Amino acid sequence: MKKLLIGLATTTALASPAFAELLELEKDELTFGFIKLTDMAPLAVAYENGYFLDEGLFVTLEAQANWKVLLDGVIGGQLDGAHMLAGQPLAATIGFGTEAHIITPFSMDLNGNGITVSNEVWEEMLPHIPKMDDGRPQHPISAEALAPVVEKYKSEGKPFNMGMVFPVSTHNYELRYWLAAGGLHPGYYSQENISGQIGADVLLSVTPPPQMPATLEAGTIYGYCVGEPWNQQAVFKGIGVPVITDYELWKNNPEKVFGITAEFAEQYPNTTLAVTKALIRAAIWLDENDNANRMEAVEMLAKPEYVGADAEVIANSMTGTFEYEKGDKRDVPDFNVFFRYNATYPFYSDAVWYLTQMRRWGQIAEPKSDSWYDEVAKSVYKPEIYLEAARLLVDDGLANEADFPWDSDGYKAPTPPEDIIDGIAYDGKQPNAYLDSLPIGLKGEQKVVGTNVEG
Repeated sequence: MKKLLIGLATTTALASPAFAELLELEKDELTFGFIKLTDMAPLAVAYENGYFLDEGLFVTLEAQANWKVLLDGVIGGQLDGAHMLAGQPLAATIGFGTEAHIITPFSMDLNGNGITVSNEVWEEMLPHIPKMDDGRPQHPISAEALAPVVEKYKSEGKPFNMGMVFPVSTHNYELRYWLAAGGLHPGYYSQENISGQIGADVLLSVTPPPQMPATLEAGTIYGYCVGEPWNQQAVFKGIGVPVITDYELWKNNPEKVFGITAEFAEQYPNTTLAVTKALIRAAIWLDENDNANRMEAVEMLAKPEYVGADAEVIANSMTGTFEYEKGDKRDVPDFNVFFRYNATYPFYSDAVWYLTQMRRWGQIAEPKSDSWYDEVAKSVYKPEIYLEAARLLVDDGLANEADFPWDSDGYKAPTPPEDIIDGIAYDGKQPNAYLDSLPIGLKGEQKVVGTNVEG
């Protein structure tokens, strides 16, 4: 693995205004992990722009082979923290999979994912997709257009396989959400069967993000849900068509987080604040002046030690556009959001949504009270750390007071029906009522027993 080691600060740098409020760090040499996706950008920017160094931090960034290796590295202490799937700290804390108390003081971004299908599947979907006046497909595209294709494959005795990046990934839950909104069952998990394919119309399995295009091209899967640049890569390679972005699925949905162990935060509170400060500065830089810095960020991310994809591919989604088919490039200014809309604030309601999806598909086997969802969210998401770091940045003159939700109770206002593809509103304060409102999925006292849903 290629390592990036920050150099020593110069005397001149130490005298700069950014060091006026330097925290007394308990640990100043840190190693952070990431997966090669564009939404690791806050880490790359904090490194490349010297924001870690401004806080007195000497940081090494290490690309990881997959999400499990990354999580194990944080739990085992080989990594001090990492760019994580939002579901990972929650799942680890409640004991689904590897058990450990992981927290997040910082959400890394909103949106940034897409669902791509093979060219063959796309051609079969097209007759079922409404067209605009100019003949192009009308977006957002519902999974209802995929349903006849899945039925055809079933009638031919072929399982319809799709890829997602990890069982507790946003991508798994977004793909499931899209399929279910179109009437297709993505399958349940049970304590005895963790395939997630119980009763499934579409069989979902794990594929690491950078391998998605090659796996699609090989015909092992017919589509996938992944972060960028791996949807745009399919367009550039001419092997697949992105049918929907997660912005179209759920406007400004939460994505990755920065995860550390609860023990790290307790043992190194000032270091945790310093890291959070640097990441907030990076997020501000990524979004400031209407994304004016995005091409510079693209050049950073294109380096082999970060994402390692062609700058042109990364820029296709990172600079305010998204290309569905070759030549069908549309404006999606909020496809990648790193700071605006309070993107970096770790909202409890974001955590609760992930927990509802774990319950919906059987990863949480038993029914839970609304208060349980709230308690778990508060044990993992730490807005108090975030706001303390933000206050220090404001005091240092490095951030604007008006850019932070100082008076928030940690819950966003309910997401209105028009912002979600199935037209079902989401209120993080009422998780069980939300689950009851979803046509497909576990609700109430229901449990998966064998291959059946009971209760």
